[in-house]
Amino acid sequence: MRKTDLALGAAVLCMAAGPTLSQGGGAGWPARPMRLVMPNAPGTGTDTLGRIVAQYLGEELGQQLVVDNRAGAGGVLGMVIGRNAAPDGYTLIYSSPPALTVAPFVQKQQPFDPMKDFAYISTIGITPNVLIVNASLGVKSVVDLIELARAKKGALNMSSSGNGSQSHLAGALLQNIGRFESLHVPFKGGGAVPSVMTGESHWSINPAPSSLGLIRAGKVVALAHTLPRRTPLLPDMPSIAETVPKYNYSAWNGIIAPAKTPQPILDRLHKALVATMARAEVKAAFAAQATEIVVSTPAEFRALVQETIASNIKLVKALGLQVD
Repeated sequence: MRKTDLALGAAVLCMAAGPTLSQGGGAGWPARPMRLVMPNAPGTGTDTLGRIVAQYLGEELGQQLVVDNRAGAGGVLGMVIGRNAAPDGYTLIYSSPPALTVAPFVQKQQPFDPMKDFAYISTIGITPNVLIVNASLGVKSVVDLIELARAKKGALNMSSSGNGSQSHLAGALLQNIGRFESLHVPFKGGGAVPSVMTGESHWSINPAPSSLGLIRAGKVVALAHTLPRRTPLLPDMPSIAETVPKYNYSAWNGIIAPAKTPQPILDRLHKALVATMARAEVKAAFAAQATEIVVSTPAEFRALVQETIASNIKLVKALGLQVD
C-alpha cells in the first residue's frame, strides 16, 4: 500500500471517530481573555460574587475573565446576550433565579428557553436575602414591621430591584404569608437598598452582599434573613421563618455557558470552577458576603434549575404578580 493511501486511511479513521480537540473541542483553549456576562448592574450582590469568581477562575484557567454587566428587563438582556454568544468557551454567564427562572416566563413572548439554550457547569453558592428597614422607622424585629404595616394599612412601601426580581418575589411572599400589605416601589439596578437608607422606601428584602455594607455602617437596620434556619454566615441575625413559619426565599448562584459549547471545554470549566471554589481566598471572600459555597455536577445544577422554575412560576401565579 502506498504512503498516500495510508495517510488517507488515517484521515478517514480520525473523521469517523468524531471531532478532535483541534477541530473545535478546545485544544489551546483558552488562548485569549474571556468574559462573564453578568445580567445585573455593577455593585449589586450578585455582581460582587461574580467578580470574586471571575478573578480566581481566571487565575485557574490562565486567562483574564472580564465581567460584562448587562442589566435590563429583569436579567433577560444579559441572558439573551449570553445565549447568542459563540459557543466557543470564551463567554460564560453568571446565573441566579430571577434572570434564569422567572424573567423568561413573565414576558409576553418567552425570550429564551432555560433548559435548551444553555449548558450547565456548576452552582457556586447559596446566598440568603436580608430584610432591612429604614433606621428611622423604629422597628427592631419582623413582628414590629408586620404590626406597623398592618396599623398603617398599606401606607408603608417596599422597594425592589424591579418587577419580577428576587427582591420583589421575596417581599411579596413575606406579605402573603405574613398577611400584611405594602406599596411596591420597583427600582432599576441596585437602587432598592440605597432607597431604604435614604427613607425613600421603608423596607426591602435583598441579597445579603448588597446590604451588608450599609448594615455594618448602621445606615439601615437588618431584621432577619431568608434562610429557613439560623446560619453562622449571619450569626447575630434571626431567620424570618422564626416569626413567619415556612418562609424561605434565598438564592443559588451558578455558572452556565451557551448551548453547544464543546464538551471538553465544559469539562475543563467544571474542573477549574471546583478548584476555584476550594481556594482559601474564595472561601473567605464568599463568607464575607454571607454566601455558602455549594458546587454541583452539571446534571445536579440542571435539575435544580428545573425545580426552581416550577416553584417560582407557582409563586408568581399565586401572588398574581405581573411584569410590565
